[in-house]
Amino acid sequence: KPDVLTADDIMRMVPKLASHPRLVNWLVHAFALDKVNALHAHNCHTPGPAFVRGLLHDLDITVEVENAAVYENLPAGPFVTVSNHHFGALDGIILIDLIASKRPEYKVMVNMFLNYIWAMRPNFIAVDQSASADPKKKAVSMAGIKEAIKLVRSGEPVGFFPAGAVGKTNWRGRLKDREWQESIIRLAQQLKVPVIPIFFHGSQSWFFNFLGVTCWQLRSLLHPREVFRKRHKTFTVTVGDP
Repeated sequence: KPDVLTADDIMRMVPKLASHPRLVNWLVHAFALDKVNALHAHNCHTPGPAFVRGLLHDLDITVEVENAAVYENLPAGPFVTVSNHHFGALDGIILIDLIASKRPEYKVMVNMFLNYIWAMRPNFIAVDQSASADPKKKAVSMAGIKEAIKLVRSGEPVGFFPAGAVGKTNWRGRLKDREWQESIIRLAQQLKVPVIPIFFHGSQSWFFNFLGVTCWQLRSLLHPREVFRKRHKTFTVTVGDP
């Protein structure tokens, strides 16, 4: 469907809200989901790499690559990228645009929420970051890990955000990645292919980062608004040596 998440979708997910459609419609607007839906609808007829290119074009976002010699000479066979996670959806969009423009089969491991953006699914491996002890959630994550292994062994590149969640500010006010997950580090080691670090410079708004310390649930809801705050911006990305 052209929409990512509509008022009707939200009311089906949270039945208690079904009797408050005006409130739900207000929330869709307040959290910029209507803008997300319009952006998705404008580009979803070309799912995959062309879709993310269209998103960046519509948002008027440009990317400057540091150490471009490595980027222009990516390995021909399988490789793994590891990246910091400062921007939520946007760093995933930019990462796919960078790598899939050269290797269209490239896939990035993401959480289930981003999987709602169905036109990006050709470049997604969806896992549930909150897997804990829930058998269904663990099964989703295990399937994602198995898919990543299968892709690499068949000669294709795969990307990871090893922190598994968006970074947050420390007590000094500096935005940092969360501790990288040991399971992803072990997986990258076991695959025995080149590992290319990709670093995203910059930060979200101070209020968004503040909520990362005080109320992460509200911060999660503000992700779409942060995307549109980055309109007309230039992102700097450093591609490290393999």
